[in-house]
Amino acid sequence: MIFLTNEHVAQVLDMPSCIEAMEDAYRELNELRAGYRPRIDFYVPQEPHYYRWGTMEGASRKRGVFAIRMKSDMLAWERQGDFQVEDKYCIERGTYCGLIFVLSVRNAEPLCLINDGYLQHMRVGACAGLGAKYLSRENSRILGMLGSGGMARTYAEAICHVRRIEKIRVFSPTKANRESYAREMEAQLKIAVEPVDRPEKAVRGCGIVAMTTDSLVPVIEAEWLEPGMHITNVRNNEAGPEVLKRADVMARLGNSTLVLDEKLPNTIGGSDGMFAYFYGTDEEKKKVPLAPTREIDNAEIGTVPDVMAGRWAGRTSDDQITFLNNQGTQGLQFAAVGGLAYERAMAKGLGHPLPREWFVQNIRD
Repeated sequence: MIFLTNEHVAQVLDMPSCIEAMEDAYRELNELRAGYRPRIDFYVPQEPHYYRWGTMEGASRKRGVFAIRMKSDMLAWERQGDFQVEDKYCIERGTYCGLIFVLSVRNAEPLCLINDGYLQHMRVGACAGLGAKYLSRENSRILGMLGSGGMARTYAEAICHVRRIEKIRVFSPTKANRESYAREMEAQLKIAVEPVDRPEKAVRGCGIVAMTTDSLVPVIEAEWLEPGMHITNVRNNEAGPEVLKRADVMARLGNSTLVLDEKLPNTIGGSDGMFAYFYGTDEEKKKVPLAPTREIDNAEIGTVPDVMAGRWAGRTSDDQITFLNNQGTQGLQFAAVGGLAYERAMAKGLGHPLPREWFVQNIRD
């Protein structure tokens, strides 16, 4: 058994192989050879910030693995400029606790533990890339980016891999952040990246628009959208109802959450729309900024795996506005990309050894 740090994962994962791994996983899903369980959160009220434990899991028979991703976060809901955002941390600001536990489905052996930071950004970006591949116009040449963090980097890398993007416009509320992003991504992708001072400037005239923010409120306006655009997100909160109404084609990756039964005690929708357990008073519950349930959460809309299988057409015209809710299948994503990282790390002899006897016992559980 081994432990893989973010540095190990960065040595073995690249965006083209992550996109390929996710495409393979969705083919497996269509063949009923892979599966996943939607994310579940557990809130514990604290002051001034709330604790949240989150898990998601999935399996791939091709990779021969099961993976569960586990997160331990303190949540801080704050205002940054015009936006309300959700910040998170472990112990103190700037440090985080997220782990992926990968096990063999062939003999139940524990295989590895992985820091989830680098892999998390890569798997979400890869799925945004697949969404662009199957739902955007093939002649999309300009990418509008709202946000300048880690997701904004992998989204740009993935979308540029599946479409011949010639220019990126990026908006972030902090000038230094958007300018730093522009310099870095221009050097990495070898295309023009223009920082702009208003979100509208990043959106208008683009073939593809990516929202990659921590915002708890919408960051895009319906009147900015134009025929032929493809739009994608990171969080359910980033697009309001008017934006969703403008979309001619709504798509998702798969079920993003369990069905929330309002009669089930001690449950809430969660701050980003996920199914969550909550044990606390009504007053404590009111402090969680819940994501509204709306069309973006509809389990009846088509999926990227549906398009791949030919069960659904997706985009049928260059004039249509398409919207991918980049949610769902998270557990499968960690199995597919985590399994790939494990295979490659083992082939290269990377990782910190962990004694298997620490994880396997002779007392029946």
